[in-house]
Amino acid sequence: MAWISLFAAGLCEVVWAVFMKQSHGFTRLWPSVITVIGMIASVGLLSFSMKTLPLGTAYMIWTGIGAVGAFLVGITLLGEEINAMRVVAAILIVSGLVTMKLSSSS
Repeated sequence: MAWISLFAAGLCEVVWAVFMKQSHGFTRLWPSVITVIGMIASVGLLSFSMKTLPLGTAYMIWTGIGAVGAFLVGITLLGEEINAMRVVAAILIVSGLVTMKLSSSS
């Protein structure tokens, strides 16, 4: 259950990051509201997963899902630039996440 809640926390991080961009510095009401709700959900789910997962593992996977997820949403939905260096960086993050998961005994 901890891994499922950690994955959901990472997805919520992507949601709040995307809607923070859409809020234009918290000047638009509904994107700002979704940002705050996403933040609360993300941290709450992260906290729940940390009851059984090690701090370093949980935090790294949470931030990694958020970073790679925001990167993918930025490219696919927001028209952000894609280039070789950005793709290599994302691949390295995913490689680190997989390695961390494989090295975890939980």
